[in-house]
Amino acid sequence: MAHTATAPNPEHTAARRGAASGPGVNFLRVLKSEWIKVTTIPSTVIMLTSTVVIMVGLAALFAWQTTVLLDLQSNPEMAAQVQGAPDATSLVATIPGSGLVFGQLLIGSLAVVLIASEWGTGMIRSTMVAVPKRIPALLAKQLVFALIAFVLGAGSAFAGYFVAQPILAPSELAFGLDTDGVLLHIINTGSVLALVAVLAMSIGTLLRNTAGGVVTTIGLLFVVPILVATLLAGIADWIPDAARFLPSSAGEQMVAITIADGALTQGQGALVLTGWALALLVVSLIVTRKRDV
Repeated sequence: MAHTATAPNPEHTAARRGAASGPGVNFLRVLKSEWIKVTTIPSTVIMLTSTVVIMVGLAALFAWQTTVLLDLQSNPEMAAQVQGAPDATSLVATIPGSGLVFGQLLIGSLAVVLIASEWGTGMIRSTMVAVPKRIPALLAKQLVFALIAFVLGAGSAFAGYFVAQPILAPSELAFGLDTDGVLLHIINTGSVLALVAVLAMSIGTLLRNTAGGVVTTIGLLFVVPILVATLLAGIADWIPDAARFLPSSAGEQMVAITIADGALTQGQGALVLTGWALALLVVSLIVTRKRDV
């Protein structure tokens, strides 16, 4: 008895092929691969752990320093004034995020190293082969490390708060999380580090050189403000006002408890620092799309 061959159903064939090959590359898979890449490199894990330890340790150190300065007041009336002054209260309330400057230094440097080292060693070619579209690959790197930086910064500030309270309590300087501005200060400590991570990784993408990227990032965050304040402030009256819009100055305002006259508010500081990060990110994406890998 003759058997008649039946033509394969195209829908079934496509389904079998899809089941065999999987859904392919998508942004969630790229994010997962970048997460694995960052969290499984021992040097990166050590650097991130060191950042947490330093930030929490500095919060404890500043809390202890505050109590020592208060105890050294020989005049009881002066001690009472220092303890009850609004400015002093605001200063104590910023202790949880007092390690932010060092956090920016470490996170900014690490962000540059993570991306620039891939360009320098040629490992970026493997990424671009796996993810032919360059922009999603770079955005995944940025998003993963920015998220890590935020959690690290906010988590360190929370830990710094709880570490500082037993140190401050004997001097009656302890304060709660419901104190005006404290919770926003802690959250924005993470926000500043996340934006600095995006800024620094964008610089590393543009320069494709680890040393050059680290120097440029540190220069933008720390050296330029010093130069503006010491050398350029007397040249023109508008220079000190313009210095408010530098990334480091904007970051300081994001974590401030009280706002001085003429200074940016927390929201304005966030807009300025976000503007710097997004501008450098967009430029780095455009340049990377046009350059050869």
